[in-house]
Amino acid sequence: MEDLNKNYVSELEAIKAQIQASEELAKFLEDEEDDDYRNLVQAYEGPINTLYETVANDHPLQLVAFEEYLLDEGFEGLYLPRVLGYSVLRGRINDSVKYYRPQNHFKNILEKIINSSNFEQIKQRIGQSIQIGFALSSDIWITNIIESITNKKVKSFLQTQKLLKYRDQVQRNSALVKFRKQFQSLNFQTAVFPQTASELLLEAGPLKDFLVYRAQPGFNNENIKPQMKQLIANEVLFESPDFFELCILIGLHYDMDDEGQKLLTKALNAIRNSDNDQVEEKFFTYINDHDEDIKGISVRAEKRIASLIDRSIEDGISAYYNMLDTVIAKGYVHTDAINDVREYYYKHEGLSIENESIRRSILAKLGQFLNNLEVTDYHEYFEINKIFTSYMEVFSNQKFNQELKTLSLKFIKKCLKNYKDKRSKEYQEIKKFVKITFVDFGFMTDKQVTELFKTKRKPKTV
Repeated sequence: MEDLNKNYVSELEAIKAQIQASEELAKFLEDEEDDDYRNLVQAYEGPINTLYETVANDHPLQLVAFEEYLLDEGFEGLYLPRVLGYSVLRGRINDSVKYYRPQNHFKNILEKIINSSNFEQIKQRIGQSIQIGFALSSDIWITNIIESITNKKVKSFLQTQKLLKYRDQVQRNSALVKFRKQFQSLNFQTAVFPQTASELLLEAGPLKDFLVYRAQPGFNNENIKPQMKQLIANEVLFESPDFFELCILIGLHYDMDDEGQKLLTKALNAIRNSDNDQVEEKFFTYINDHDEDIKGISVRAEKRIASLIDRSIEDGISAYYNMLDTVIAKGYVHTDAINDVREYYYKHEGLSIENESIRRSILAKLGQFLNNLEVTDYHEYFEINKIFTSYMEVFSNQKFNQELKTLSLKFIKKCLKNYKDKRSKEYQEIKKFVKITFVDFGFMTDKQVTELFKTKRKPKTV
């Protein structure tokens, strides 16, 4: 976490001054009506949110400091309901749908709201956040908060937010999923970059999630790259499996400067040259798991990390990227690429993690092609099926074939939605191709293909 930039402090102070001098606040303090507080919310949460979004995009490591600054009573509790929701969702969840550790930031914001002179107005906007936060927390943690409160009315309110139904893990998870959806378009992710091995143990999970999130297009990540470089240069962390995964993650998704690239290569080399005989297994396992999580590693990401792999180290990682270099340079449709993949693949057991990596890599490339293909270019789909045949023969893997079927069927259905006239040349060409190819590939039976092109009759209205 970082301290709040002075410019952001100045802007917040200006907003606070406007709130304190506003007619809306004066009227609320005079009449103490809920509608007057709602007018205050409407007038000033917008400017706070605009500034919050700027910080979230440009300086995400300052978000907690920003949120803590809003605890100043001069802001009259504005924006705290939103911040409370953010604090609930930032906590890392275990397999039992409970927090891995107590959420102190959630506690601090909640306690500030509880002690606010505007609690009666604010509480109307925080019920769901408290319910989910309590559902994910331990009973002891919740009890300690409630028992520390002397105000009977406030204590009673909090007790009603601890819902019995959320003792059931299924209901708890369902509620969390629904709650997350309310925030899915909002940027509030932040993280701690650890400096010691013990800190890394606590912060690795949230940090990985943060780095995956920030790797999406549209974010300005220049201000977090110095922290990335400090992390990967910290030799105290080199022996941690989490550190290895963080290096891979940064290597895949972030364009580092020359210094950052050298630091990454140095860290990766140190791990690859270590006495740990599970390095290759951990590398490919993480690559495969990550590919599954993000629905396919892009060619650009593969190029990034390939450039960081020191080929003078003769190990399985170098062998993999030597092969992948050809696939990336010449394109996965090129005969040389297919031959290099075949040679590499046949050197490993069919279900090895190395072979899973190359299957996933090829599948991601085919998926990107098909997902971006316009229905008017369906002849290109006919052509790419020749490449399908080559890789299906090389891999001889049922799961790979099933994924290709799913991608193909998605495209064909998109075509049929566009070409509805069954007498048209386009429709007939597509139908003829699918009837032959899908059956030959084992994607469908003759009966299933017939059903695919069968006219769906609308039920008669009575």
